[in-house]
Amino acid sequence: MTIETKSTQTERIRAFNDRLRQNFSEGKAVMTCGIAALGADAVARIVKTIEVYDDFCHANDPHQEHDFGSFDADGQTIFFKIDYYDTTMTHHSSDPADPAVTERVITIMLAEEY
Repeated sequence: MTIETKSTQTERIRAFNDRLRQNFSEGKAVMTCGIAALGADAVARIVKTIEVYDDFCHANDPHQEHDFGSFDADGQTIFFKIDYYDTTMTHHSSDPADPAVTERVITIMLAEEY
């Protein structure tokens, strides 16, 4: 794979991940019991923060795919992460840049649940 191809693939993955963060209907969304226990208002604020999250840096996004983030909300450290599965949801996707073979899942959790 050439550097140019890798860059293009990374840009596609990042774009799909950004779309999922901004609209959960672009894939699947899961929250842990710890997040749910914070209550509906807190969950709504957390989801809104994920939609606008842009604090990606080399430390939390070394592959530049925008597939992980961390922030504080309601006195808790919140993590979100995006994983890539094949369309049967049984294996990791062979090509996360190809939406025809990839199902994205965003998981929202308390840092302590990671």
